Amino acid sequence: MLHVYVEPVPKGRWGPIDGYTVEFEDGTRVTPEIYRSEMLAVGEIKLRGYVPLLAKVRITDKGVTEHWQAAEASLPQG
Repeated sequence: MLHVYVEPVPKGRWGPIDGYTVEFEDGTRVTPEIYRSEMLAVGEIKLRGYVPLLAKVRITDKGVTEHWQAAEASLPQG
C-alpha cells in the first residue's frame, strides 16, 4: 500500500490549523478537500486504500521520517 501524508494547513506557518490536506510524497493532493480533523482525513484515505501518516510537528518535511507517524499509533480507536 502507498503511504500518504496528512498535512496541517496553512503549511509552513505557526499558529492555528485551519484543516488538513492529504498528499503524496511529491506534494500532489490525493483529494482536493480540506478536512476539518485528522480523523476525518484518515477515515477517507483508508477507504481509498492508502496508509496515512500523521505529522508529529507543525512545520513538516516529507523527507524527514521523524516528522511522521503511522495513523494507527496516534489516533484513539473507537
